[in-house]
Amino acid sequence: MSALDVDDFLQQNRAVADQVETFRGYWESDKHWEARREFILRNMNDYELQQLDQLLSLSMVWANNVFLGCRYSTELLEKVKEMAEGIVVEDAPVFKTRDEIIKKQQGR
Repeated sequence: MSALDVDDFLQQNRAVADQVETFRGYWESDKHWEARREFILRNMNDYELQQLDQLLSLSMVWANNVFLGCRYSTELLEKVKEMAEGIVVEDAPVFKTRDEIIKKQQGR
């Protein structure tokens, strides 16, 4: 689902669009929200209404990893990366762990 596909879907499904917009955090930039919204939309059909909190939590895990560099368990990161497969985030920040930075400095 590309950005155009998301926009088309939201225009054709106003009730879903309005519901999904309520999930946006006031702290989220447009770039951050558009990526997380796409994550939610791609995976909504796999989660029933009573599981919505779980989907929203997974969307935050994915967004926090992509945009803030937060680390989570390998199993959890694999799950959200699989759920986000195909979502393109332009100019996403690149994060290095402390160990990666030290290893690079020691190699000099």
